[in-house]
Amino acid sequence: MLENLAKIKEQFSKELNAVNSKDELEKIRVAFLGKKGLVTEELKNLRNLSADEKKTAGMQVNKLKQEIEQAIIDHQKILEEREYQKEIENAEVYDYSIPSEKPVGTLHPITIVQKQIEDIFKTMGFIIEDGLEIQTEYNNFEAVNIPKNHPARDMQDTYYLENGQILKTHTSAAQNTIMRKYGAPNSGETLKVLFPGRCFRNENIDASHENTFFQLEGMMIGEDISISNLIYFMKVLLTEVFERDVKVRLRPGFFPFVEPGFELDINCAICGGSGCPTCKQSGWLELLPCGMIHPNVLRMGGIDPDKYTGFAFGLGLTRLAMMKYNIKDIRLFNSGNLKQLKQFVR
Repeated sequence: MLENLAKIKEQFSKELNAVNSKDELEKIRVAFLGKKGLVTEELKNLRNLSADEKKTAGMQVNKLKQEIEQAIIDHQKILEEREYQKEIENAEVYDYSIPSEKPVGTLHPITIVQKQIEDIFKTMGFIIEDGLEIQTEYNNFEAVNIPKNHPARDMQDTYYLENGQILKTHTSAAQNTIMRKYGAPNSGETLKVLFPGRCFRNENIDASHENTFFQLEGMMIGEDISISNLIYFMKVLLTEVFERDVKVRLRPGFFPFVEPGFELDINCAICGGSGCPTCKQSGWLELLPCGMIHPNVLRMGGIDPDKYTGFAFGLGLTRLAMMKYNIKDIRLFNSGNLKQLKQFVR
């Protein structure tokens, strides 16, 4: 048997060296390792040997089988590399500076608004961060002062994953991570961060509610930050985005992660304040929850609330895009309706 194995090995090497395609390589694999292959036949012949002979010969047959398998894998890589190099050599040369004859893609209206807001806040010294879409319950709730069994959790019907994590329900889920990443600012300096992202809630979908939507959150932390700072930045934001004076109202609002908290509503641009399905006939649209960061949130973020204060705001990017572009139904954004979306070319 050992003599047969030596002949099989020599025959395999000779035939493998002549292989120039994947089809030829597959034929060799079948010829040596297939159900009726030469190596397979030797494995079957082991039953005709004595126990001692079977042990020694079996080791040799398995060794040869492994060598052939590895040689086939290595040769396949060589063939793939040859094909890749051939494609490169035969590839057509394109001049990428030539304008396309076909229509080019455009940015989504929400992306346009997001980039516009990012540009506005960059000029005011804000850092742009990107929060994870899959979060832990701690980051999404406990770290922003929403402990277990807190009634605020009922307001955010959450998607839970099998591994115990969740799809984030608000961009506030990134607050703790960002605070711990940058830490407390030096004396006389401020930490200013903007973090947009996609959020998920099990909502009843209608003209103004979606289960997948976009928010943009910002926060500023320093030694002497007040509500006046918050109002100033919000006025600058809305004036720049709408390029006109916008009628807003500020009313008290409860959010566990801020104290005091406010709701900044914008006069509905769809109906001009007269009432419509988008604003639920109220004439106003909730746009910007905001307030002073709760001491507990600062503390859990590793920042001393006795020394530092800060404000945070959460802007509904999707709703802002609706107001900016006079879009009546929020469901359009996720519809993939190119006929409607292509009009928002930047």
